[in-house]
Formats: sequence, structure tokens, C-alpha cells
Amino acid sequence: MNVAIMQPYFFPWIGYFQLIYQSDVFVLYDDANFIKQGYINRNSILVDGQAQRFTLPVPSASSFRRIGELTFSVHVEKISRTLEQSYRKAPYFTDVMPLVEKALWNRDRDITTCCQVAIDGVSGYLGLEQKIVRSSSLTYDRNENAENKVIGICKALEGDRYVNSTGGRHLYSAKAFAEHGITLRFLQAKNTAYSQGAHDFVPYLSMIDVLMHCEPEQVRQALKNFSYVD
Repeated sequence: MNVAIMQPYFFPWIGYFQLIYQSDVFVLYDDANFIKQGYINRNSILVDGQAQRFTLPVPSASSFRRIGELTFSVHVEKISRTLEQSYRKAPYFTDVMPLVEKALWNRDRDITTCCQVAIDGVSGYLGLEQKIVRSSSLTYDRNENAENKVIGICKALEGDRYVNSTGGRHLYSAKAFAEHGITLRFLQAKNTAYSQGAHDFVPYLSMIDVLMHCEPEQVRQALKNFSYVD
């Protein structure tokens, strides 16, 4: 069983969703500390042909607090307005904007909840079935080092393969995982080019941009555009 683990991100780039797509169980790592200036609460969209950052405010944000302890601000009017102005002429705006708004304005402002609403919205729109769990709901030793925490989560889920993005290759040892009967693999995500209207293609944007410009079947195919590396 494939297990993947990532901090909850709000509509991240397609590589994050490729990791979800290949997982039997995807763990939202809400036990991790919040990363200021990271991608938990921000990403980029297309505005007038250029990448522009959007950020959801996190009151009392601190790198000394767990993600599961924090919430998104209720003040998201500016972001909502920017998204509408930027994508109202996109071919799939009518279908996609409601699922974005549902996550953006979710009544429960818990970061993990809002991010899961976004992930569930994308999965439902694309006709995918994904199993998502929170690390905070699992029993494992939270006092261990980072590698052993991941191993503990995999064991709690009875997973026999852990798949991480290639950005984590320096963090983990295949030998350490093998000692617990777990195969360690790394996913090399690929960003498939697609039409963004009259503009030259701008890669690595939020999944929002992908959904706004691509029909669901095109997105489903793009989710398969990855490879495994050692």
C-alpha cells in the first residue's frame, strides 16, 4: 500500500496532486510546525499573463506552532475578487470557481480542514476517489526524529511503500525504511504544458489555474505525468 505524507497546502501546484493521485492513503501532516513563507497558505495564479502570488492570512502564525493549531483568516474578500477578475473568461470558470470558493470561504477556518475541502473538491470534480487522513488522528511516536515519525505513520497505516517528492531525497534513508519492511520511493513530478489563452505558458502555478484552463479529462491525464526515481 502506497502512503504519501505532506503538510496541508491550499490549492498547490499539480505535483502535489500527482502525489495524492498515486497514493492509496494520503496523510495531511498537521502535526508538523507551520512554515512561515512556505506554501501552506500561499501559491501563484495567472494575472495578465504573469505569475502572481496570493496569500491567505494566518492569524498568530508562528513556526513554533503546529499547523493543526492554526486557522486561516476570514478576510479573503481580496483573494476571491482577484481570482474572479483573473479567471472569469477562462473556459472552465463556471465549473471551477464554486469549488474554489467553497474551500476559500469554508466556515471552519482550521487550516487542515480548508485544505482538505479544497483537495476533496478537486477530487470530486475530476471523478477521483482518494483516501485522506490527518496525521493527528494516528497513533505514532511524535517525539522521534523526522524520519522515524514518517516510518511510524506508515506502520500505523500498515503501508509497505512510502512515496515522497524528490525534494525530500536528502532527508530519508532507504535502508532505514527497509528495516521496517517499507520500500522508499521518490516521485518526480512533471508539469504538463497547457493552453492559458493568449499568453505564453507559465508553469508551476496553483492547481486553480490548471482547472480553470483544462477540461477534467486533460487534468486526469496530467496527473499521470510523473515518474519514480531512486
